[in-house]
Amino acid sequence: MTTIYDAECRDISIALGGDAMITRRMRAFQEPRFLKLVDILRGADVSLVNLEMLFHDFESSWQWSSATYTRSDPHNLDELKWMGINAVTAANNHSFDYSEGGFLTTLEHCREIDLPYAGGGRDLDEARAPAYVDSARGRVAVMGATSTYSEQSRAGAGRPDFRGRPGVNALRHDITHHVQQDVFDALRKANLELGYEEEHAFHRHFGFRGNENEPDHNTEIDFLDNKFILDEEYAIRTALNEDDRLGIGNWIRGTQKQSDWQVYGVHCHESGPDGDFHGHSRLSPPHFLTDFAHWTIDQGCAAFVGHGPHFLRGIEIYKNRPIFYSLGNFIFQNESVLWLPHEAYRRFGLDFNSTPGDYLDTRSGSGTRAFAADPVFWQSVVAVCNYAGGDLREVILYPIDMGFGRPIPQRGRPVLAEEPIARETLTWLQEVSKPFGTEISIEEENGDLVGVIRV
Repeated sequence: MTTIYDAECRDISIALGGDAMITRRMRAFQEPRFLKLVDILRGADVSLVNLEMLFHDFESSWQWSSATYTRSDPHNLDELKWMGINAVTAANNHSFDYSEGGFLTTLEHCREIDLPYAGGGRDLDEARAPAYVDSARGRVAVMGATSTYSEQSRAGAGRPDFRGRPGVNALRHDITHHVQQDVFDALRKANLELGYEEEHAFHRHFGFRGNENEPDHNTEIDFLDNKFILDEEYAIRTALNEDDRLGIGNWIRGTQKQSDWQVYGVHCHESGPDGDFHGHSRLSPPHFLTDFAHWTIDQGCAAFVGHGPHFLRGIEIYKNRPIFYSLGNFIFQNESVLWLPHEAYRRFGLDFNSTPGDYLDTRSGSGTRAFAADPVFWQSVVAVCNYAGGDLREVILYPIDMGFGRPIPQRGRPVLAEEPIARETLTWLQEVSKPFGTEISIEEENGDLVGVIRV
């Protein structure tokens, strides 16, 4: 059959970035290395990032659970489009910093400027549904979820007689703590002596805990909302919630009938490894995330992109498809928010005479702790995935520098990294990708260092 559409060739380039915490204009700046990065994003057929910022004019109340209260001028969404961003995922742990109203207002502003979003909506189905991007080389479906969320932000399904709950597409997971006999016995005694077991029995009797089964107290204990299992070794194990996997699978299956390519993104702050390993490493993704990433590729997705911990985690090539366990930050301007509630100031002992500048400076210890003190949060990559004939051919990793050590008014905006930052970033990525068997070569492209994964 004669080819009449470019999409039939199954050639496409998809650029992926991490968390976009944007609070300021972008198009005002003219540095050559910033404009080269913009050209890379615009040059890809489709460019995607995670939108970890809310866009509203304080129409809604704030929540009690955030440390930053991310909010930006709605006009800054246009700045992302100007940079070449074609769609965003919107599910993350900051989605409900300003309650349901702030989140829905953000989505409304995205619709107003025609910036497709995925991962949130007015009910669970809308939160799981894809955003579609029509590119010159094919239609791309973008879906998103978050495993780090507040319970009040989780979207709920509707019924014929009751509307659904607005929120994010939450990727739930079960956590079990495996401990040896002496610790298990101590926890069981504490549960009994502190009255928690009696309280649990009361809740089960009156139906406050649903239809959950009575645990076998010889091998399992619920203590302070954590599940402990008697085992021969210590471990923390995680497992995907099967209801969420099934519901998400329905949407992936349907989306395949309406798009040429599918990309899934997950915001995940949780760490690994678990299972056969002792302890955790923030550099490693948790088992449930690797399980979910593999599963999305098994369902037919062309790429999986993770974000959340604000630094780079490893890259895996699974069944000729890329899995980015975290692409870190893309824009990191969480220090330029304009207003904060009193609760934020109280957390650091600040009174009503303090301003946002005082709060942000105090939180970072004048740049001596937290994000401001560690370059790992200010160095990342933009990954361009090139496909030909439906197969992944290569991934080009463009190191970006967000200005570690510069003053707050300057840092946070990405530019293409130069030596030595570019090499440091790519070397880091080589190391954290080794456990997945991924080889990343450091090469030169147009005078700049890039990482290359060839398949």
